[in-house]
Amino acid sequence: MLNVLAANIRKVAIEMRRYLPNTISMIVTFYAIFLMFFWGINALGSPENAGESNQYLIVIMVLWFLSLMAMQGIGWEITQEATRGTLEQLYMSPVPAWRILLARMVGNVLVNLIVIALMLLMAMATAQEWLVFDVPTLVPLVLLTILCMLGVGFMVAGLALVFKHIQALLQIAQFIFAALVTVPVLLTPWFELLPVVRGASMVREAMAEGTSLTGFAASDWLLLLVNALFYFGLGVFLYKLAERRAMNKGLLGQY
Repeated sequence: MLNVLAANIRKVAIEMRRYLPNTISMIVTFYAIFLMFFWGINALGSPENAGESNQYLIVIMVLWFLSLMAMQGIGWEITQEATRGTLEQLYMSPVPAWRILLARMVGNVLVNLIVIALMLLMAMATAQEWLVFDVPTLVPLVLLTILCMLGVGFMVAGLALVFKHIQALLQIAQFIFAALVTVPVLLTPWFELLPVVRGASMVREAMAEGTSLTGFAASDWLLLLVNALFYFGLGVFLYKLAERRAMNKGLLGQY
């Protein structure tokens, strides 16, 4: 499995370097969207709350980009594999396809963490607002949040495997993912049931307000753990159902 992960990390890194204009365009687009919201907040918002609003904006933008990499990226990957005619080759590997996809999603997130770090620095330098980086708190928070995102990524991969043409759905999903990382979990208890919302809320609180590992209640950590494990397990389960349907109907080689 480690060899598969290393191979996928190398694949993502090579593609980012080979298609450098696309990588630069991605960073520029993110920065342009950040500037649009940043200027909007400072022009229309209350000056007293501008600092706090900018901190939340930076964290939300980073989480949104991370969610796109983890939850949406695999949908594009499946679509590209089907277009190239290489999707069936994944199933000829001795490693189960869902593990290859997991390694690909993890590799995609790990390589893009470098891009995210660059974006974060650009956003903080522009806003002149510096976030709190409490590593012992952020590491478990981000890992559990990413685990939940990977579960949703498997659901998206299952849809792409069966229906292939889901580009329009993926574009709509960008706004859904933005809502998931933006909405505060305390707004209503029902938001606890949604994926990512709990993790994104705790990451925002840790980075913008400086809440430490022990500053969160034990129930917060428990809810985050249950949410992450549930959606990851559900995502893999639904993907395997979609995989069985695609294989039974001979959809793997079709596009």
